Amino acid sequence: MQIADFIAMLEEIAPPELAEEFDGGRIGRIIEGHDEVNLVCCALDATLPVVRAAVAEGADMLVVHHTPIWSPLTRIGGESGQIIRTALAGGLNVYVMHTNFDHAPGGINDALADVLHLTGVEPLSLGVIGTLVHSLDEVADLLGAPLRVYGDVHVPCRLAVAGGSGFSTDLICEAEARGAEAFLSAELKHSVLRSSGISLIESTHYATEAPGMRMLAERMGWTFLEDIPVMVQTDGRQ
Repeated sequence: MQIADFIAMLEEIAPPELAEEFDGGRIGRIIEGHDEVNLVCCALDATLPVVRAAVAEGADMLVVHHTPIWSPLTRIGGESGQIIRTALAGGLNVYVMHTNFDHAPGGINDALADVLHLTGVEPLSLGVIGTLVHSLDEVADLLGAPLRVYGDVHVPCRLAVAGGSGFSTDLICEAEARGAEAFLSAELKHSVLRSSGISLIESTHYATEAPGMRMLAERMGWTFLEDIPVMVQTDGRQ
């Protein structure tokens, strides 16, 4: 498939106009490679190991959720330089679908709801709300990551979920007003925790967003490249 046709297909999946304003210039094809796309890899992040793996697979395209170039570059070096150099040398296109895929039907948040088997799912301004029937131990198993739970969570319950850094006071208030009894996301701030009127469940950024990219890869017949951040757990004793 020609690159223009492939990009048009991606824009149907995650229309750029759905992206948040801060994503301006950070989505779409951010590294240009081959003009013909035959083999596609997909991942959450365009880390150096992922880019190297995609090139080793012989991929022409790597579709990711997070851009590897968040801030404007004033020099090419370090890990960003290695990522760019490796992609360009391999003719690898890198395409980013970030907040536009958060909002898109069948995107990050719909996939998270699907992984958790939520029923009666309804959209929020960011994320979704549905009925959770699994225990929290089962939720941790489904996500493949540990949980931190603040407050009492009684199952079944109406659970709001937002992939990635979704904890915000406004979104939690919206979810509570819509009947949510608990809210699951990642990267919880202490001030947001203190202001919440409902129970909060914290997982990892990767665990809440990777399902969306994994399901996209499965749906499209692409190769998903797993790249789970290493986590070391301790019991907290000195």
